[in-house]
Amino acid sequence: MKVLKFGGTSVGSAKNINNVISILENVSKNDSIIGTVSAVGGITDKLLLAGKQAQNKDIGYLNTFSLIKDIHVAIIEELNPNNGKSLKEHVETDLNALKNLLDGIYLINELSPKTSDKLVSFGELLSSFIIAETMKQRGMSVVCKNSQELIITNSNFTKAEVNYNITNKNIQDYFRNVTQKITIIPGFISKSQLGEQTTLGRGGSDFTASIVAAALKVQQLEIWTDVSGMFTTNPKLVKQAYPIEKISYQEAMELSHFGAKVLYPPTVQPVLNLNIPIHIKNTLDPEAVGTIISNDETNTTSPVKGISNISNIALLTLQGSGMIGIPGFSKRLFETLSQEKINVILITQASSEHSICLGIDENDAELAKSAIDATFENEIALNKIDPIIVEKDLSIIALVGDNMKNHQGISGKMFSSLGKNNINIRAIAQGASEKNISAVILQSDVKKALNTLHEQFFESKTKQLNVFITGVGNVGEKLVEQIKQQRKYLKENLKINLRITGLSNSKNMIFNEEGIDLSNWKEQLVTGEKATLEGFFEGTKSLNLRNSIFVDVTANKDVSELYAKYLRQSIGVVACNKIACSSDYENYKLLKRLSLKYNAPFLFETNVGAGLPIIQTLSNLIASGDKITSIHAVLSGSLNFVFNNFNDTTKFYDVVKQAAKEGYTEPDPRIDLSGVDVARKILILARESGMEMNLEDISNTPFLSEAGLKSDSVDDFYQTLINDEAHYQKLYASAKAKGCQLKYVAQLNNGKASVSLQEIPSDHPFYNLKGKDNIVMFYTQRYPEQPMIIKGAGAGAEVTASGLFADIIRIGND
Repeated sequence: MKVLKFGGTSVGSAKNINNVISILENVSKNDSIIGTVSAVGGITDKLLLAGKQAQNKDIGYLNTFSLIKDIHVAIIEELNPNNGKSLKEHVETDLNALKNLLDGIYLINELSPKTSDKLVSFGELLSSFIIAETMKQRGMSVVCKNSQELIITNSNFTKAEVNYNITNKNIQDYFRNVTQKITIIPGFISKSQLGEQTTLGRGGSDFTASIVAAALKVQQLEIWTDVSGMFTTNPKLVKQAYPIEKISYQEAMELSHFGAKVLYPPTVQPVLNLNIPIHIKNTLDPEAVGTIISNDETNTTSPVKGISNISNIALLTLQGSGMIGIPGFSKRLFETLSQEKINVILITQASSEHSICLGIDENDAELAKSAIDATFENEIALNKIDPIIVEKDLSIIALVGDNMKNHQGISGKMFSSLGKNNINIRAIAQGASEKNISAVILQSDVKKALNTLHEQFFESKTKQLNVFITGVGNVGEKLVEQIKQQRKYLKENLKINLRITGLSNSKNMIFNEEGIDLSNWKEQLVTGEKATLEGFFEGTKSLNLRNSIFVDVTANKDVSELYAKYLRQSIGVVACNKIACSSDYENYKLLKRLSLKYNAPFLFETNVGAGLPIIQTLSNLIASGDKITSIHAVLSGSLNFVFNNFNDTTKFYDVVKQAAKEGYTEPDPRIDLSGVDVARKILILARESGMEMNLEDISNTPFLSEAGLKSDSVDDFYQTLINDEAHYQKLYASAKAKGCQLKYVAQLNNGKASVSLQEIPSDHPFYNLKGKDNIVMFYTQRYPEQPMIIKGAGAGAEVTASGLFADIIRIGND
């Protein structure tokens, strides 16, 4: 014999009830079965609402009753379109009795627990009768048995306690003589030894099924619901969550206690000692494997079975120096809460005995504070303890697993992964059995926390990166295309799931927490919301996604001034914008400190040399204990392009225009040609070498004409290039006469840095530097004579984008 229980969603519509009937029919081919059914989905809440309305003299109870009636009549008509008349007449008789009860509540203005139990019992009585009669009319061997005649309780209304001696005998006696293959019984409802209608409390239908299964010692209890088993975590919040095939009783109860709604913990108790397996199945997907709960070995390699959470938690803190060494505080605290019938969900106490923290339902917070403050009124008045501190808008997250105690470092991984994503932990609780590790966090962080922990403990070491890009012009567009092209490779080979979740240009911005569709991102951006720098930050922050990275592909000072805000939210920053790292030294150091404090990477490889690994190489040298003695470099791909293409047969204006067209210069070419851009780069290298230096400390010898240096706009500047052609031809002629090449060189020697246009002789490593290439020579204590040289393309949208992409991948590999 098998016992199958079907929840409110499973019987929530005629379509779902037909699925239930089909399941019962198929299973009954091989076994006699007992089907325990809940009320039609939502009906119990509507019955309670109608009762409250009637109690409060709200005539709206009649409308609620009419809705209840219409729902049941509609289900009957859909299930039995041709012969539902007699069934409808019987149900309407029951509904009339319900109406009379509500009228009575309205007249006497009272809804006692006893009356409430009688009221809500209509839900299960109606659904079980409708299902059984429908099956009879379809020719099945079925009988409907009122479980109130079987399950006997005390008179503790709304949560009655079962008298198992009487109940077990009733169940065994009745089913010993049943001849039908299928028996339908209503869940949740029962009767007291005095004959009063009672209910079994929250999750009572599960409890009913478990009581019957234990009494009859059946082979298996099946709980049919609207999901395919118990999941590794809440699938509504974590898309990667999946069903757990096998789980122990203890693990199931822990997960159920901490928010997994599939199973109600007391359900397990009657079958626990008898080792009767519980199988969680999906009414809407009967072929799905589901979850089996038993004491059998699960043969799993993962020590963590699931992650769950309880929302709407308030944290109460009782603290004060007067508590230290004084016995009895805990006893008085818990007695006070017990007297107010307030359930304590989590407890943690400092070893100093200076404080006790309690997690309770947020709805009980004010009552708890009032009661506790009253209990400790004298101690508070004497300043021995503080008034109770209440924190709201919190949630408890919990790791659950029987085998966690046999694995080192579970807690460390949990708290480390949460900390890296800026998820603040308000309290921690872990039992000596280590079956459950719980932490209290902000309610707003729950989704991020569950996704972070699920990635850490259940996903095949695939790290999800959520990228927010501002500036999708030439370089930004190339970056998006590179990410689109390489996403599959990254996921399969580097275990990095890279998603662009935010995009912005100067006009519009778009967000999608599931990842923006990169096949038409330009069209989406055109119709996006109006962009502001602060709005993009707020959008990124509000999504609150794990492993978030802000990518700055602009040369905008205002954007760079937001880096600190991103880092403080544990959002990594990747930038090709050089302004932040070449700003005031204190700001540069602040960003470095924030990066460390909030575990937020701050990478800016493309600040120097576009896609060349210049900063990374320098960092590796310093980290390994080497010391920089000098740096000689050509750091401007745009200036190298200009001077490689400028000669006595070309015009300087034409070459600069071509460099701008190719995307080698900044939108304002004065930044490049004035030497400011190169000065920023050598400043960044100096700082990364460990030197304290500001931009004004860089000696900058300009080569532009006086008019070019004083130009007021980009157009004015270009006009000076035309007017001052002779000035630039003179520079070229001087170098040519000496057999030299013009190169714009950055140098760092003895703590001093400079940038200037130099005439490079033919035997120098810089002489044959072609096109837009950069070159850097690091002289160090380990490389005193033959420098470490890095050389390659130092400008262009593709290589700059690839440098940004490389920084993003570095974060994914950390």
